[in-house]
Amino acid sequence: MYLASTANLQFVALVFSFLAWIFVMVSAGLNEWRLWHVDGAPDVTSGVAWVGIWRACFNSHAFDETENCRGFSVGDAFLPPEIAAAQVLMMLAVVAGLVANVCGAYAVRLALFTVEDRRNIRPAFLLAGILYLLTSVLSMVPLAWNINSILQNSPIDFPPEFHLPAAPYAQYIGSGIAVGLLASIVHLLSAFAFFAYRYVRKSLRLDVLRRAGDLLNGPWTATTVANGNTRGLDNPTFQQDDAL
Repeated sequence: MYLASTANLQFVALVFSFLAWIFVMVSAGLNEWRLWHVDGAPDVTSGVAWVGIWRACFNSHAFDETENCRGFSVGDAFLPPEIAAAQVLMMLAVVAGLVANVCGAYAVRLALFTVEDRRNIRPAFLLAGILYLLTSVLSMVPLAWNINSILQNSPIDFPPEFHLPAAPYAQYIGSGIAVGLLASIVHLLSAFAFFAYRYVRKSLRLDVLRRAGDLLNGPWTATTVANGNTRGLDNPTFQQDDAL
């Protein structure tokens, strides 16, 4: 019971980390990493384009489909390094977050249900904390890199089939980056929570209980006799009854 109560903070962190892992996947899939406000682009009738790490989209009445999207991959020559790095690092963050959640669930399970062997509890929490920290770093690096490019209004030399200018007159941070930042912060806090796990090793000494023997069947030590050995002696009360 005591050991289970020591992992309450880590259990809450595990729940929020699982939600943050979902947010990492959502962030990687959203197109709204960069909001481009374009001027003088006849095909972009809405005046706003959304640039993600996998595709660029905009609304237009000049094409059959209202939303026009073009995808790109890490091997495209026109792609800036911050977007190419984001494609790789965000996928690594998804994998690291999945492994971290598995290790975190295993560590919490050890704390909740382990009775005898406690040697693996502390290493399990440390491993989960390291993986959560790795997940946070893997997602934070591309997010911060793209935020810096947005603040500098960095251009992207899109091919002609994208129907987008090389540079907007203004660009802003989109919801994809906001969701990713939230997930990265939650993973960082979860890492600190798992690193902070502590428990008192002497709270339950089963090794002492084993040396004392079975609690139901003995052996028991005499606690009512202060000194001496009473083995082989008759009870004086019974002797008086026999005399009568």
